[in-house]
Amino acid sequence: MKLEPRFLEKVANSAIQEGIADIVYSEFDTPLGRLLVARSDKGVCLIAYPGESQHALLGRLSTSLSPRIVLSQEALAKTQAIIISYLEGHTSSIDIPVDLSLVTSEFGRRVLDNVSLVARGRVTSYGRLAQVCGHPGAARAAGTALGRNPVPIVVPCHRVMPSTGIVGGYGGGSWRKQYLLELEGALPKS
Repeated sequence: MKLEPRFLEKVANSAIQEGIADIVYSEFDTPLGRLLVARSDKGVCLIAYPGESQHALLGRLSTSLSPRIVLSQEALAKTQAIIISYLEGHTSSIDIPVDLSLVTSEFGRRVLDNVSLVARGRVTSYGRLAQVCGHPGAARAAGTALGRNPVPIVVPCHRVMPSTGIVGGYGGGSWRKQYLLELEGALPKS
């Protein structure tokens, strides 16, 4: 027997109102594909691109943050609208709170905090970012920290490029990085 989506949404909303849900997630379509987005009471704690196992992602949230997770399109409707508006080019910023609780290393957190300071339309290099974080020889470690960014797009790890000037790798695929950099004006539209 399959439960009706409206019924499940009602149950999720009750869990949220009663304070028995710590994390809310939903999936929705964007120009970058179908994203899974999760939010805690502190802010967005996970954004995942297509191809990542929903089961594994929810398991990670469950073991790292809380097992009290519910699916609710309604509870994330505003977050969804902000992200889609940004990705479609209607707004120039994503103003939503972020929860970096999944980032466990101090250096990783410092890298993500500093990449958040890279302005829209600008890019930096892995080496420069490592230097700003106080570890000038740790470009590779900065790249690893960016690769583990649990909230891409909002924490703009796509704004970091190799010193060669090429787009370089990206957890969501280089075409997504290229899209974001073109959208933000850091690269000319192809």
